[in-house]
Amino acid sequence: MKVGVFGSDYLAGKQNDVKSLFDYLRKKKAEIWIEKKFQNYLSKTFAFTPQIDGIINQEDFPLDMVFSLGGDGTFLRTAAWVGRQNIPVLGINTGRLGFLADISVSEINETLNELFRGDYRLEEKSLLQLKSSVQSCGQHNSALNEIAILKRDTSSMIAIRAYLNDVFLTEYLADGLLLATPTGSTAYNLSVNGPVIVPQSCNFVLSPVAPHSLNVRPLVIPEDYKIRLQVESRSRNFLVSLDGRSEVFPSGSEFKIQKADFTIKVIKRFGQNFYGTLREKLLWGTDVRE
Repeated sequence: MKVGVFGSDYLAGKQNDVKSLFDYLRKKKAEIWIEKKFQNYLSKTFAFTPQIDGIINQEDFPLDMVFSLGGDGTFLRTAAWVGRQNIPVLGINTGRLGFLADISVSEINETLNELFRGDYRLEEKSLLQLKSSVQSCGQHNSALNEIAILKRDTSSMIAIRAYLNDVFLTEYLADGLLLATPTGSTAYNLSVNGPVIVPQSCNFVLSPVAPHSLNVRPLVIPEDYKIRLQVESRSRNFLVSLDGRSEVFPSGSEFKIQKADFTIKVIKRFGQNFYGTLREKLLWGTDVRE
């Protein structure tokens, strides 16, 4: 089995868990590849140089699966690297909350035993894809969680004219606008009072950020809709963020957003489900007074 390892550059106190992971993979005679940046971090921070078979330092890599060590941010960065290569990703959580990186370090050995037996399932996650009228959107123009249009450098709101399938919806006067996937509904979208969307719902959601009018609410739309946004800003520019990767765009830019033509495959253990994750991560059903 060819396995790639990506990781966070903040793993304080987790060096033993990291070493145990590489020891296990070597014991299983896996072919181990590691992201170049993560290899440098392990060498400099922990003086640890794992025995590996290859370095991941370009977009294409011939792997059977990929491990992401860190939090959800690391998982999103890993997913951006994987892109349309159809390589399953396992998120191992060394951080705090973790909806995408949902395997705890205490579960690593048990989870890896299941993986090498082929005892796991895959969930396919839809992504959003963005095209701009004025400039390139960088190396990666897709987002697993959300695309965010946000104000910059000033307290003034931005104006976002939104069209669904070329039919005018409204003009958002707000600090910004999110377009989130079901995967991203429990991320930034949740913090701006957007709805939680179950993974199998085949929907996206438009959620305004601090809208000028309290009547403007999040809107759930089918995932096959095509979205067009025209953005005006008094500060002459604004931010566009794809899963936290931000670029500055000039006022007057127009964007076309739709479902990407590929998915990200996420490795899940049998017995794991979305509702259990909600109960665990968001403490649903828990009396917080206790």
